[in-house]
Amino acid sequence: MFQTFDSHSSPDQGPPRLAALRAQLAEMGLDGCLVPRADAHQGEYVAGRDERLQWLTGFTGSAGFCIVLPKVAGVFIDGRYRTQVKAQVDLGHFTPVPWPETRPGDWIRDRLASGRIGFDPWLHTTDEIAKLETILEGASVTLCRFDRNPVDAIWSDQPPGPLGKVFLHPDSLAGESHADKRARLGQDLRTSGQTAAVLTLPDSLCWLLNIRGADVPKNPVVHGFAILHADGRVDLFSAPAKYDDTVRVHLGTDVALHVPDVFAQALARLTGPVRVDKTTAPLAVSDLLAAAGVAVSWGDDPCKLPKARKNPTEIAATREAHLRDGAAMVEFLCWLDDQAPRGQLTEISVVQALEGFRRATNALHDISFDTISGAGPNGAIIHYRVTEETNRPIRQDELLLVDSGGQYPDGTTDITRTIAIGDPGDEAREAYTRVLQGLIAISRVRFPKGLAGRDIDALARYPLWLAGQDYDHGTGHGVGAFLSVHEGPQRISRLSEVPLDPGMILSNEPGYYREGAFGIRLENLIVVEPAPALGDNRAQLAFETLTFAPFDRRLVLRDRLAPGERDWLNAYHAAVQDRLTARVSAVARDWLALACAPL
Repeated sequence: MFQTFDSHSSPDQGPPRLAALRAQLAEMGLDGCLVPRADAHQGEYVAGRDERLQWLTGFTGSAGFCIVLPKVAGVFIDGRYRTQVKAQVDLGHFTPVPWPETRPGDWIRDRLASGRIGFDPWLHTTDEIAKLETILEGASVTLCRFDRNPVDAIWSDQPPGPLGKVFLHPDSLAGESHADKRARLGQDLRTSGQTAAVLTLPDSLCWLLNIRGADVPKNPVVHGFAILHADGRVDLFSAPAKYDDTVRVHLGTDVALHVPDVFAQALARLTGPVRVDKTTAPLAVSDLLAAAGVAVSWGDDPCKLPKARKNPTEIAATREAHLRDGAAMVEFLCWLDDQAPRGQLTEISVVQALEGFRRATNALHDISFDTISGAGPNGAIIHYRVTEETNRPIRQDELLLVDSGGQYPDGTTDITRTIAIGDPGDEAREAYTRVLQGLIAISRVRFPKGLAGRDIDALARYPLWLAGQDYDHGTGHGVGAFLSVHEGPQRISRLSEVPLDPGMILSNEPGYYREGAFGIRLENLIVVEPAPALGDNRAQLAFETLTFAPFDRRLVLRDRLAPGERDWLNAYHAAVQDRLTARVSAVARDWLALACAPL
């Protein structure tokens, strides 16, 4: 099994660790500190060594941070984790804080009249600290850089850094050699008048060099830093033990491998201007450049948009990965319909079965994240992770939410289906139908080129808004090509200002969650494509759906769907049956025919 079911949260350990941290801060002459989830590479996913937020507080979410002050410790969490955090932290010592509604600077000003708050410049971006300093301007509160992280100082059994082996991502799947990528991006730097760019994001390194790694669970990335020079050369700072002779030959003479310890010296030797992404690079990078007198030119990570805009080879490969994964999902859903009425299933047994069907493809590299298997009220915990302690039976007359995905060498998948176990009632069917309408709206939309995710996010929410309902997460995140299942900068969200471009892969996943009762989420992956010409031939974009697996027709209120919505759903199910029938077993084939019957 790729997935385990041990508990990663220890709420009882939070209070003594918090006391030890405050004692350490007092020794350092500090009144508080910031404890982020981020690591030095600023990716969303971190290795065990960097799980400082989880170690201190017990909170296991993929985003958030803690601000420790003398008398209060706030755990800042977004809408995905409002329910989860209450079960994972000691509420007598840690206070959940809604974020981004509450700005951390305002929160500090309201609770600390004066003092010194420390932070690790390797764990925060320039942009993040600048915003905090702006809000604290005029207050008697000073932000101070750590020389050594105080959490590391008291974490006696902190795991070692990861040393996962690097392997090749072939040009036949990448669609472009790393030499061509380096030359293309180097030319962009020259055009911008920059001598080099600093890369810190793990998926940027992997995409640029056509390599993959094993330093972060479920995401095939390698830790390291890189300097991309304007002539296309790369200095790569990553543990050499990860790179065997095959990988070194692949990298060639224009990619020089160095130990990470010399990264700071290499920055100091550069001549500017050097591009640094203030939204992703740790503040320490610009600090080191400034100390050496190297001019910094703020700009986007040069890999960010090229990585997001998948080329035709990558799109073709990910289509195949989704068909393979869709067949595994059909086998699973068929099995679930057969087994659930017998009353013997649990959330864990559902996860185990689904992973087994993916493994049976003989192409699964890993799962793309821990499968969310939430029965009844657990489905309302948006990023629920089942453990031996929380494992719940799958009961009759309730909903089961299953959010899962696979990492295949030719693509990354992410799919959510909510399934009726028995008769969950009219309220569940009404909410399910509204969520489905939101997914269909995004699937059908045409929009002018140049619009961003924030411009279409409301389409998915409109059916819920009419009923006074909503969901506290974005409608869609970017997805990599055999890379991170959460990829920026593209997303469908009220906050996203990045224009959507052809080739960008995103999720389409509206939801609805009734705390203590049930959760509903439906998710397909989609890719941006040019829309066929209409009217006065304005440039427009649309979405191609990549995910193929049936929705639960038993939960759809047919009469609530508009004719165009029914037509889309029937056409989608016809496409599912057409593409997957030959890929599944005889038993699943019969089940699929019924699951895809027209409404």
